[in-house]
Amino acid sequence: MSVQHRPLSETEMTRREALRLGLCGAAGLLLPDPQSFAPVGQVGCQTAGSAKAKAVIQIWLWGGPCHLDTFDPKPEVGADYTGPLDKAIETNVSGIRIGELLPELAKQADKYALIRSMTHGSNAHETAAYIVQTGRKPGDGQVYPGAGAVVSLFRGYEAGYKGLIPPYIVLTELQGRFSESGFLGSRARPFATGGDPGAARFVVEGISAAGISEQRQRDRRDLLHRLNTLERAHPKDPALQALAHCEEQAYDLILGDSGKVFDLTQEKDDLRARYGRNTFGQSCLLARRLIERGVVFITINYKGWDTHKQHFQIMRRKLPELDRGLASLLQDLSERGLLDSTLVWVSGEFGRTPRVQWEAPWNGGRGHYGAVFSSLVAGGGFRGGQVVGASDARGEEVKERPVHPSDLIRSIYTLAGISPEAALPHPQGLKVQVGPPTPEGVRTGGILSEIM
Repeated sequence: MSVQHRPLSETEMTRREALRLGLCGAAGLLLPDPQSFAPVGQVGCQTAGSAKAKAVIQIWLWGGPCHLDTFDPKPEVGADYTGPLDKAIETNVSGIRIGELLPELAKQADKYALIRSMTHGSNAHETAAYIVQTGRKPGDGQVYPGAGAVVSLFRGYEAGYKGLIPPYIVLTELQGRFSESGFLGSRARPFATGGDPGAARFVVEGISAAGISEQRQRDRRDLLHRLNTLERAHPKDPALQALAHCEEQAYDLILGDSGKVFDLTQEKDDLRARYGRNTFGQSCLLARRLIERGVVFITINYKGWDTHKQHFQIMRRKLPELDRGLASLLQDLSERGLLDSTLVWVSGEFGRTPRVQWEAPWNGGRGHYGAVFSSLVAGGGFRGGQVVGASDARGEEVKERPVHPSDLIRSIYTLAGISPEAALPHPQGLKVQVGPPTPEGVRTGGILSEIM
């Protein structure tokens, strides 16, 4: 009896298809699902010419850096506040001083602005991280998307993004504090690379695997096609054609030019050394490469800033890494003509206690501190060589020009050409504006128009 072949429906799967889906389940995880990015009904972008920031690099100092040790030094207040880091250094902008362990950033002060009056009042990691990255306080039953999700949605797929690499990349792991995409769901979810850019071989989840060479990947693909008689028997079947397209895109990421963006060996050794041969430094270099490929939003999750104990010992390791990597990124972007169109945003979820906790069990640590802290912004329409706001003499309270995270988030959206008043798509049809409102009872100076 002859067997009558028929086209496969979208819900049917043969054993051979399952073999092929193994491939798409790896690198295919990176590929955008067109259905997930259906038009949201009201595009939140302003006119194309209004977007000064075409892309954003967020450097997230996970755990919260101390403002007195970094961007708001107070050497005059004494050892109970400064500890052994009792000096401030001049920058290349007259009147701006920063922490003594940031000499390379001191040479780049004309490229960035310092916000010394950030405030939200929360001392809890999860709550503070949510407030800083969404601009909203929790408690109304909604999980709002972070800035990365909003920018990647509107400036990515809504603006016609076509790249194989997702428009929102996290180096190298998600925060875990809250859902970055919030109620936007899969349409704005970031891709976390995993791996270590500072390793001899950067193993990116879904693109490369430890112990498997490119030649072995090619051999696997050849074997897969030799086994796949079904596709040859039904070359016009729409389900099989869609699957073949998925495979082609996946292999382009694994073996083609698209995936090469993650190969840092293509960069000159002296440039890699300038960034710093460590995870953070190489993440900064990779962020620049992703910007050149058109990625819209990159977050570098830089851990290790939650320094309740051994604070100053840790700062002597962390601050030189931050200094070298960030200064090299700003210089590199500037030299390549990318800084004007790339917004760099550096912040943690809060600062740390200005007064050093010398008592046991901390023995020279700093606690959580949301009353006042500092952020750095550069490029993408922000003017460098500026300082916004001020803390008081001991760095304990906002002295002038308070900046709430909602002010900074709205400023970033505006520079990215996203109207804060536009509608943010909500799965239940609720009316939500893109720009977070200023919380009731919060003292604030509004968006950062003085440096935009």
